[in-house]
Amino acid sequence: MPMIRECIVTTVGTNGQTHIAPLGLIEQDEFWVIAPFRPSTTLANLEAAPFATASFIDDVRIFAGCVCGRSDWPQEAVPGWPAARLTAALSHAELEVARNEPDQQRPRFFCRIRKIVSHKPFLGFNRAQSAVVEAAILATRLGMLPREKIDTELAYLQIAIDKTAGAAEREAWELVTAKIEAYLQTQSE
Repeated sequence: MPMIRECIVTTVGTNGQTHIAPLGLIEQDEFWVIAPFRPSTTLANLEAAPFATASFIDDVRIFAGCVCGRSDWPQEAVPGWPAARLTAALSHAELEVARNEPDQQRPRFFCRIRKIVSHKPFLGFNRAQSAVVEAAILATRLGMLPREKIDTELAYLQIAIDKTAGAAEREAWELVTAKIEAYLQTQSE
């Protein structure tokens, strides 16, 4: 299996408006691959403007918020680059699309890393942060998974929340699990 780096990707539309989305960048040889599902704003933007910025963050409220529909996270311009980065980014990578492999479900954009810039120190891993990211990914796949799988995953991830979460992680957990619970409620009606 390839290495996947979870981050927030910023792309630019034909109207110049930025779009942010939580995505896993796939490391393949010297490329980082962006593989958005069809249809999506990220896909349309990359087809129109072949560049992106990957913001690497440790505030999991942003992952949870993006999955739950919030897209107004503070951004900062990147000097000499068209796609902004998140203000909360510990670091960011400027990515240029070198080639695109078409696919009916998930086209793959092979990106070269133009530059990686650090902004703030990384102070270590927290299991609760990882649990929130996993729950956010789970929330994007609810229609693809059986109820038992969703319940099992949430129960396991809850352990890390209970043992290691701070206030930010608990806030993010509550947001993403509320989305999941709302979906499950509609399925049981």
